[in-house]
Amino acid sequence: MAKRKRLAPAQPRDLDAPLETKAITGLSSHPAPPIASVAGDASTVAALEELSEVLRAARAEGRMITALPLAQIDETYLVRDRIAVNDEDMQALRTSLQARGQQTPIEVVDLGDGRFGLISGWRRLQALRALEQSTVNAIITAPREAPDAYIAMIEENEIRVGLSYFERARIVVKSVEGGVFDSHKHALQSLFSTASRAKRSKIKSFIPVAEVLGSALNFPTQMGERLGLQLSKALTSDPYAPRRILSALNALPHEDAEAEQQLLDEALKQGLETREKPIQPKIKPATGRSITPVVGVTLTTSASGIMLSGPRVDPKLFADLQIWLKGRA
Repeated sequence: MAKRKRLAPAQPRDLDAPLETKAITGLSSHPAPPIASVAGDASTVAALEELSEVLRAARAEGRMITALPLAQIDETYLVRDRIAVNDEDMQALRTSLQARGQQTPIEVVDLGDGRFGLISGWRRLQALRALEQSTVNAIITAPREAPDAYIAMIEENEIRVGLSYFERARIVVKSVEGGVFDSHKHALQSLFSTASRAKRSKIKSFIPVAEVLGSALNFPTQMGERLGLQLSKALTSDPYAPRRILSALNALPHEDAEAEQQLLDEALKQGLETREKPIQPKIKPATGRSITPVVGVTLTTSASGIMLSGPRVDPKLFADLQIWLKGRA
């Protein structure tokens, strides 16, 4: 018969001893070695640096929306392509912003010193200012070359609310005057590269209208395509058309678009009526002094006044003189 092992009675110290933590929880009661803490801290720092880099890249690439004070937005950073807005459209935009908030951010470029140049979103910016908002949601992009900035502005407007042909032609003229592009052809092909050939052709036709009559028109955006093309043809084919049309616009009031278009129609009819027998200016023999201040332009003074003559006395010079004289008024 096998002998049974006799069990010794429990000792008091055994009853009072705590249960092994490791046996119950699987955790050691000893503190982690220092190397483990160091590794954990390094991992946290690396994760934060990676997150910061992701955020920096998102902002640099224009993928982060940031709330900016309206007062820090410079809307004159670019010459705006849009020169007029429809009151009903702006009221609808303000109502939408007031009811639903700003759903689409504007695009700005960081100019430094807490200033941001507006690329696109001019209408939203104006509506938020009218609502007396203090901030605007914006995508901040890195500084870019001037041609790229103008292209971004125009593309945004073409997608959302199309510009008039006058406004399109005007931004072509202004971008060349500002030195962004070296010619109207280059500006037209770059700014409206996605437009059809027919559309670019119409914009090109409006360039003389914007260049010669731009400062004299009060309602250029409401000019119809037909009238604009007729004006363009007259300005480029009739050397007396710029003077005749500008004189008509400056002589009579045109407080609304209809009155302005009637004036333009009358000026065009005068040109058509005298096409076969064009009006030749009466030039009196010069009895005074003649000088040539620049090559191609001769300035002659006489008892009756001053006369300009020469191959460079063209419609563009006449329009420039009009602007210069207005500035001296």
